Amino acid sequence: MNLVVLGAHCGDAEIQAGAIAYKYAKAGHRVTFVHLTAGEKGNPPGISIEDYRKQKIRESEKAAAVLGVDTITLDYKDAELTFNDEIVTRVATLMRELKPKTVITHWEKSIHSDHALCAQIVQAAQLKAGLPGFDLEGLPAHFYNYFHSENWEDMEGYVPDIFVDVSDEFDTYLEALSQYWFVMNSKSFRYYDYYQALGTVRGCVNRTKFAQTLKYPSGLNVRKGPAIPGFDL
Repeated sequence: MNLVVLGAHCGDAEIQAGAIAYKYAKAGHRVTFVHLTAGEKGNPPGISIEDYRKQKIRESEKAAAVLGVDTITLDYKDAELTFNDEIVTRVATLMRELKPKTVITHWEKSIHSDHALCAQIVQAAQLKAGLPGFDLEGLPAHFYNYFHSENWEDMEGYVPDIFVDVSDEFDTYLEALSQYWFVMNSKSFRYYDYYQALGTVRGCVNRTKFAQTLKYPSGLNVRKGPAIPGFDL
């Protein structure tokens, strides 16, 4: 199975679903992190935006190596994402190339416009990648399902539907996060502490040591059938 974790910035895919990604990579599945931007405008004092872009891409490569996954960073500009046919087509084409069964991305409501747009782009690209009527560089149509994952900036209305036990993967996940300067040194948010604590809290609810969560797209957690799911007649 191919799994893609698609985030707005380098670091989003890792913090949101890095432990889940590592769990599937360990099991032999191909996992790819896709970053729409590098997240370069959070540059520290004394580092230019372009130099920080290069630094974050290097950090994403180090994190990917720790987790045993592939990583791709597109060339869109941080805090300047727009929803248009060009970016939808580019992501749809990339999904036809990578052929993921599942994509994990941001929740649709966020205080960061890039995050909210990222979720919209993934949804629109799902349709464009899946419909054979669109000719995308001659690649065959490919349909994927997708889930949302947790980011501290995307919590409005985020109520988890799925808890994944990542107890055996969590230490490696934290090692991957530590490759990012902003995770370890941000003055505006304690990223490392937050995601370590979040994994612990979600693990408590899951009755495991650590967990990460996913959420169905709005309305897609509805189940229709002849009986209660898991309780056959």
